[in-house]
Amino acid sequence: MNFLIVTGLSGAGKSMAVNALEDIGFFCIDNIPAGLLPRILDFAQQGENQLSRVAVVMDVRGLRSVEETRKALDALDEKKMPYDILFLDANDNTIRRRYKETRRVHPMTITEGISITEAIAKEREILQPLRERAKYVIDTSMLSAAQNRERVCGLFLNKGECSMSLSVVSFGFKYGLPQEADIVFDVRCLPNPFYVPELKNLTGMDQAVVDYVMAAPESQELLRRIESFLEYALPLYVKEGKSQLMIAVGCTGGKHRSITFARKIGEYCQKLGYQPSVQHRDAKRTV
Repeated sequence: MNFLIVTGLSGAGKSMAVNALEDIGFFCIDNIPAGLLPRILDFAQQGENQLSRVAVVMDVRGLRSVEETRKALDALDEKKMPYDILFLDANDNTIRRRYKETRRVHPMTITEGISITEAIAKEREILQPLRERAKYVIDTSMLSAAQNRERVCGLFLNKGECSMSLSVVSFGFKYGLPQEADIVFDVRCLPNPFYVPELKNLTGMDQAVVDYVMAAPESQELLRRIESFLEYALPLYVKEGKSQLMIAVGCTGGKHRSITFARKIGEYCQKLGYQPSVQHRDAKRTV
């Protein structure tokens, strides 16, 4: 099991880091009191509950002193279970600016009634044992949210994995566009197997339909141009921090041309290194 402690200064980007970790398959738990840390580890290792990748957030909301921080780490060490620490940091001016922009209040200014400058200094002191033992330290002072996400995903993605979940959906325009679609390709301009008697009752899952659709030169050229677009655009979505992307491919009824192209696009995205899911929304509609 991969066990990761996510910690760092309030306002340094822990929430964003947790969101990114969830998107790449971590089971994440926020705001863990120090005393519960060993129990969380026990739970994650138990029988049917056994989890492969777990990230817990531990910060000053659950830690009140340097001694408490060290005690929590010692209790974890007694379990003899390997773990890593990801520490999110930022300079004091950046932390103060972020709190001012978001109009939120530092947790220690609430609990202890001190200024934000004093709170940041005390927080650094309390979390110092975690920072000293951190395997990964990210200074987010000069990073955008998308860059921060990219940095986190780059650290914890398994080799060959992509941080963006990709789905390809075929549909029929007569039934409406998928509301969650990010990119829509309209293939109603291509030859329609619906008007070929022996193909009418088949779908794009049948090779005879695929052969008919792709036999047209315009189908081959359109597919080539779509593939060229995706080869260029998909990495830009990943770089921007897009966690989910849906490509929708539509024809009139959603049974022939759209399914053919959705399958072709899915295969091409797989060649590019993505792991797309391919679904056919209207393939079984009878009206």
